[in-house]
Amino acid sequence: MKYMKQFCIIMAVAFAGEVLKALLPFPIPASIYGLVLMLLLLMSGVLPLAAVEDTADFLVSIMPVMFIPAAVGLLDAWPALQPVLVPVTVIMVLTTVIVMVVTGRLTQLFMKLQNKKEEK
Repeated sequence: MKYMKQFCIIMAVAFAGEVLKALLPFPIPASIYGLVLMLLLLMSGVLPLAAVEDTADFLVSIMPVMFIPAAVGLLDAWPALQPVLVPVTVIMVLTTVIVMVVTGRLTQLFMKLQNKKEEK
């Protein structure tokens, strides 16, 4: 029963994201609204982590299974993808490296700023 309650909370936040998507005129996916709303609820303490933690851990653990339909869809579209495979692969590798470098540098910067703040 605990898992059903936690799942219903997660689905309610996701539904609130869908409602925000319908109400706001911005080109932002409903899932992003839901994620930001969940983040705000957790950070503000309105929703304690324990209220969704077990089910969220389970959903994260089965996440790779959710990519199987997308992979099968890509295999089905192979004739259309084959001509652009090399450019798409290069773009994916380059953007992945750029994201990793920027994320690492920003993390280092924030850690230095936090250390300086703690020293004062």
